[in-house]
Amino acid sequence: MPLNNRTKGGSSFPLLAFVLLCLLAPLIFFFASSLHTSSDHNGISDVTSQQATKWREQKALHDLKSLFPKEVLDVIKSSTNDMGPLSLENFRNNLSASWRVVGSKTSNATHQLNNPETHLRQEVQKEKEGRSSGLPQWTDSPVRLARRQLIEKRMAKRAAELVQQDDEVIVKLEDLAIERSKSVDSAVLGKYNLWRKENENENADSTVRLMRDQIIMARVYLSIAKMKNKLELYQELQIRLKESQRALGEATSDADLHQSEHEKIKAMGQVLSKAKDQLYDCKLVIGKVRAMLQTADEQVRGLKKQSTFLSQLAAKTIPNGIHCLSMRLTIDYYLLPPEKRKFPMTENLVNPSLYHYALFSDNVLAASVVVNSTVVNAKDPSKHVFHLVTDKLNFGAMNMWFLLNPPGKATIYVENVDEFKWLNSSYCPVLRQLESVTMKEYYFKAGHPSTTGASNLKYRNPKYLSMLNHLRFYLPQVYPKLDKILFLDDDIVVQKDLTGLWNVDLHGKVNGAVETCGESFHRFDKYLNFSNPHIAKNFDPNACGWAYGMNMFDLKVWKKKDITGIYHRWQNLNEDRVLWKLGTLPPGLMTFYGLTHPLNKSWHVLGLGYSPSIDRTEIENAAVVHYNGNMKPWLEIAMTKYRPYWTKYVKYNHPYLRNCKLSEWSG
Repeated sequence: MPLNNRTKGGSSFPLLAFVLLCLLAPLIFFFASSLHTSSDHNGISDVTSQQATKWREQKALHDLKSLFPKEVLDVIKSSTNDMGPLSLENFRNNLSASWRVVGSKTSNATHQLNNPETHLRQEVQKEKEGRSSGLPQWTDSPVRLARRQLIEKRMAKRAAELVQQDDEVIVKLEDLAIERSKSVDSAVLGKYNLWRKENENENADSTVRLMRDQIIMARVYLSIAKMKNKLELYQELQIRLKESQRALGEATSDADLHQSEHEKIKAMGQVLSKAKDQLYDCKLVIGKVRAMLQTADEQVRGLKKQSTFLSQLAAKTIPNGIHCLSMRLTIDYYLLPPEKRKFPMTENLVNPSLYHYALFSDNVLAASVVVNSTVVNAKDPSKHVFHLVTDKLNFGAMNMWFLLNPPGKATIYVENVDEFKWLNSSYCPVLRQLESVTMKEYYFKAGHPSTTGASNLKYRNPKYLSMLNHLRFYLPQVYPKLDKILFLDDDIVVQKDLTGLWNVDLHGKVNGAVETCGESFHRFDKYLNFSNPHIAKNFDPNACGWAYGMNMFDLKVWKKKDITGIYHRWQNLNEDRVLWKLGTLPPGLMTFYGLTHPLNKSWHVLGLGYSPSIDRTEIENAAVVHYNGNMKPWLEIAMTKYRPYWTKYVKYNHPYLRNCKLSEWSG
């Protein structure tokens, strides 16, 4: 019994352990599997979250394309790559100020710009914290660097704008000075011209300019020193000023200066520095400089007026050689017996089938060139007839010259304008006006209120008082038996045969002439007073002007249209000079208005007496070249490059010219 009890108790423990194991094993299995499943779900969740974030970024960028330009989107995308996912806080902290909405709250970036010292301290503190925490330090991205450079450029631009605003007054003064300088004739300024080529190089002749500047400042301080009774400084400035003036002399470039002048420049600089320390007063210096400027301006105006007078005088005064020639010829002519004073072939003078020329001149040498050049270039000189009219002073000289130097087979005849008895003050309005007291005052009285200044010099031109100049309006009266005549001035040169002009169809017009108008110049408003109702009612201000000097006149149509009567009517209306001021071109434009046929420009090239820019090919292809202007070819002031076209027809080897010392390069 005891044995059976022990056996039964020992076998029950394993059975209990087995039951417990069966119950606990499933629990352990399910617990372990739940742990594994949980870790797998966490990994899958992380991957899904990253994909979702990337998808949201792409969706946001796609939606922003319709709101922002491409440049902004590129910055946003690069910012996303450099600084992590997009967030509102990221935009607030890093977006450029130029992309913020107007009126929004100032961002941290703006605060950092406005408070650079605070921002610097924060950066240093962050750097220290990063070092202590062992976190990695990130460098600026290219986008941030570009943004910072953009901000710096804007700040520099703003600073420049502020400086420009501060300089507005100086700019206005400079503009006024430039406008004032335009009213000064550059030809008068000469070597001081602002636009001379030397100024193309900033460093050209810097020493000469420095000395001139020192002289100007020395004069300023000299005046102030005298005013403030600084006698010692005054004497020192005066000594240095004289030294600099002597050293500078007529030098126009650094090469003209002596090497020792640098010591004088240094000494002057020391004195000026001393004067500046003792005398400098901004307002006083400005006042003195302004006074010097006004004085210089008055001097320039005076020199300009003097230059105008001298140029007019040189242009209208007969050179000594030509005067000598005229006197010698006149004496020899009146020593001739009357029978030897006649020209041959006078029957040709009234033959309308020949080529007739009208030449009115008081210059023997100029008239000889016109006749000689025409005959030399004529195909058949025997068919050419020259009608020359001069005044009584040069009548003997003209006759004697062409008696000694006949124009080959051509015909020539000389007349005296003073022997035209029909040309008197009762018939001719110009003569009546020239004889009036008011006209004499207008032409000769310098203090006349309407002729003051340089303009009065023009009115003193003898040609405006000579009937030779107005005789062109009386061609049918002078040559009643001719049908056509070619009028020539005495300052022209003929280079080709002119007989073709007689074949030009004038289409019923009276005057054949070359037009001179360009886009806006040499039109009627340049010559006539369109404020007068007589002018405004009858003429077009934009009508094209034409030139005297070579004009083909149809005398038959002239008589039918009563051209001389038209001229008289306008001349009577201009007795008080209210329609035009002077000359024969304005009344010519009015008289032949609507009656002028334009000729080809190659017949007549003008400007050799004033324009240096005429094309050489144009001159050489011209039938007639005209030295209109003040620089006549027989004067010393003639332009050298144009003179040979005239001198080639002068007989400088003639005894009369040699005796009067007239050579190719003499005036």
